[in-house]
Amino acid sequence: MLRTQISLTPDEMRAARTEAKRLGISLAELLRRSLRTLLPAESSKPWMRYAGMIESGDAMSSQRIDDVIYGQKD
Repeated sequence: MLRTQISLTPDEMRAARTEAKRLGISLAELLRRSLRTLLPAESSKPWMRYAGMIESGDAMSSQRIDDVIYGQKD
């Protein structure tokens, strides 16, 4: 990853920190997710726009991805 510096108003910073805390993510991750929603997806990998944006809370979810995405089978 590359590091960068941005300037925010006090109100923007307060709102961003509050939202990041509500989501349980870092401020940097909140800003990355926000940018992903605005920037065009790489044409060869359009699914990458959504990478890392969904959290199940299950540390083993990658091994049960179909259940996470489509729901458990009855």
